Amino acid sequence: MYAVVDVKDKQFKIREDDTLYVPYHSEADADQELTLDRVLLVSDGDGDVTLGTPTVEDALVEARVLEHVKGDKVIVFKKKRRKRYRVKKGHRQQYTQIQIESLNLNGASAPSEAAAEETEAEDTSEEPESGDTEDAPDEPDASAEPEAPETDPNEA
Repeated sequence: MYAVVDVKDKQFKIREDDTLYVPYHSEADADQELTLDRVLLVSDGDGDVTLGTPTVEDALVEARVLEHVKGDKVIVFKKKRRKRYRVKKGHRQQYTQIQIESLNLNGASAPSEAAAEETEAEDTSEEPESGDTEDAPDEPDASAEPEAPETDPNEA
C-alpha cells in the first residue's frame, strides 16, 4: 500500500515505515507527531487506486519527526570579467527528516498483512448455524390488522 502526499507544495510517494526528507517544518520538534492531511492518491496492494479531487477524503498520514537537518552546500559564484568583480556565497537548505508511521483511510488505520490474514482465518472458521434463517424473506404478521386507506375529510 502506498500514497502520494503533498507536504508544503512538494509531492512524495510514501509507504509505512519510510524515512524521508521534507521541507523544513519550523513548528515541529524532534519526536513530535505530524498529521499530513493532503493525501492526493492512495493505492492498496491489490492495484485499486483512489485518486482525490484534489485530495482523498478522510485520508490521513501519521508521521514522526526524527530531526532537523541541513542539505549539501550549494556554491553561488558570480563574476564579471575585466571588472574585478567576484562574489562567492554558499547556501545550505534546511530539511525535516520524518518517518511515516501509518496510513489512515476513512478514519481507520490500514490493516497490516498479518492482521488481514488473521481476519481471513476467522471468517473461514465460522460456520452458520442450522437455526439461522437470514436468507428467508420477512413475512408480514398474520395477526396484524391491515392498514385502512387514508381518506381526506375535506373531500366531498
